[in-house]
Amino acid sequence: MYRTCYCNDIREENIGQEVQLAGWVDTIRDHGGVIFVDIRDYTGVTQTVVHDESMLEGVSREAVITVTGKVAKRDEETINKKIATGLVELVVEKLEVLGKCNSMLPFDVNDKKVKEDIRLKYRFLDLRSKKLHNNIVLRSNIISRMRRNMEERGFLEIQTPILTASSPEGARDFLVPSRKYSGRFYALPQAPQQFKQLLMVSSFDKYFQIAPCFRDEDARQDRSPGEFYQLDFEMAFATQEDVLKICEEVISDVFKAFTDKKVSEAPFKRFTYAEAMMKYGSDKPDLRNPLEICDLTDFFSRVDFPLFKGKPVRGIVANCQGMSKRFFERSLKFATSIGMKGLGYLTLNEGNFKGPIDKFLSPEQKTEVIDLTGMKEGDTLFFICDNKTVVNRLAGQIRNWLGENLEIIDNTSFEFCFVVDFPMYEIDESSGDVVFTHNPFSMPQGGLKALEEKDPTEILAYQYDLVCNGIELASGAVRNHSPEVMRKAFSIAGYSEEEVEKRFGALYNAFQYGAPPHAGMAPGIDRIVMLLADAESIREVIAFPLNGNAQDLMLGAPSEVTEQQLLEANISIRE
Repeated sequence: MYRTCYCNDIREENIGQEVQLAGWVDTIRDHGGVIFVDIRDYTGVTQTVVHDESMLEGVSREAVITVTGKVAKRDEETINKKIATGLVELVVEKLEVLGKCNSMLPFDVNDKKVKEDIRLKYRFLDLRSKKLHNNIVLRSNIISRMRRNMEERGFLEIQTPILTASSPEGARDFLVPSRKYSGRFYALPQAPQQFKQLLMVSSFDKYFQIAPCFRDEDARQDRSPGEFYQLDFEMAFATQEDVLKICEEVISDVFKAFTDKKVSEAPFKRFTYAEAMMKYGSDKPDLRNPLEICDLTDFFSRVDFPLFKGKPVRGIVANCQGMSKRFFERSLKFATSIGMKGLGYLTLNEGNFKGPIDKFLSPEQKTEVIDLTGMKEGDTLFFICDNKTVVNRLAGQIRNWLGENLEIIDNTSFEFCFVVDFPMYEIDESSGDVVFTHNPFSMPQGGLKALEEKDPTEILAYQYDLVCNGIELASGAVRNHSPEVMRKAFSIAGYSEEEVEKRFGALYNAFQYGAPPHAGMAPGIDRIVMLLADAESIREVIAFPLNGNAQDLMLGAPSEVTEQQLLEANISIRE
């Protein structure tokens, strides 16, 4: 009753046919006696021609209308090759307003300079913009392809609960008060971790879901506050290699389907956590940056340079030919801004070194450092020296700064890698206690023997991350399925057996009744869409996101509730 085809459907072969379109008024252009009205739906735009001005009474931009008329060829001077319907137009014979629009629009839907808070308040208008609309369509298509990929590989889609118990996943829970049980709370799941492991114990061999996850975390450019979605999957009788293979196949297929950029071929490059930190200064290395970090600690232990004595030293070789003195001043300014005391460097120029450290090196040591680092004519070797807890991170930040400022990062590719062999435990800086580094349900490498005999900080876990262009896209692990190993692993992190049974009772109990080895992973959907859409912020690929302060400006959440609601939930507000 409203349309016979979509706005993007009509072509030259439809000339002379009567059609009916429905959509939003995109633009109105009055050419004196002839008025052009572009009508837009989710497929595209069609130009319509109105000769009777009275038809447009009450019609404004963004109003919803339906029009009936005949398709005609455009005049030569009005042909628009930028749109698919640009050779034709619809001569309007009948027009009906289906939804009026307030003529005082808060902003033009295609204006890119509108403040984000205004856009989020009127998100229903914002989503009409072509870019945002296309992002949401892309998101839908990506999720659909993921589902097909998983189903083709024998995975079952199973939904897990949203109301569950609080669990230590590394972030703050969102708590939901119980009406029936005064003083008790549900928690929104930070991840379906325990449920998917219980499904493996229940003999569901391959599980997946497009899982909502809830964490009370602050926003970042690549992290939405409050909630996010992931392709959560788990496999019984599976090893780390089985999981990484599935991840490679599915993620590689999705990226190749939705980008024209180069995509890493499987198998993806693989680094241990220790290698990644040494070579790239990060467990999320951006492999589009060709610069690598080298270890010069041993070399400088034999150099009479007091500032580097007894500390780890890292070096980065970069070709800085043609860079001005100001470039090196800016590099020093950046180094001090991230907490470094300085940034030493040496430049190889016509066979000689130039730089503040040159006078401390003998001729033999200069030759040695060239051999160690592979320096070539015109290269500059930057030095990073600090204590062992921060030196790699600082070197990684210098590497990133050099890559960006020397403009050597390849923006035409998606470079994937796996980072494996994460440490199982670390020392909490504030308390000095031994704590889990990542997922507490992971299997330690070496099993019970490693837990009993090794220093906790030396124990590695079967944990792994998928990284793309410096962004962590997925985390996963081989799970600990042994009650004995679970007890010991948690005891090292300060949990008593009674506490383990209380907090993880279902999982702990289930493992007593025949649990298979199992492993899984969870690629983040929001970040994947953000990369493929080439979006600057993760909010650009979520239909109704919270703002950076975790507020829904459109609906007004978080909001106050009535005294009656508080009473029913057994809650009183503490000032």
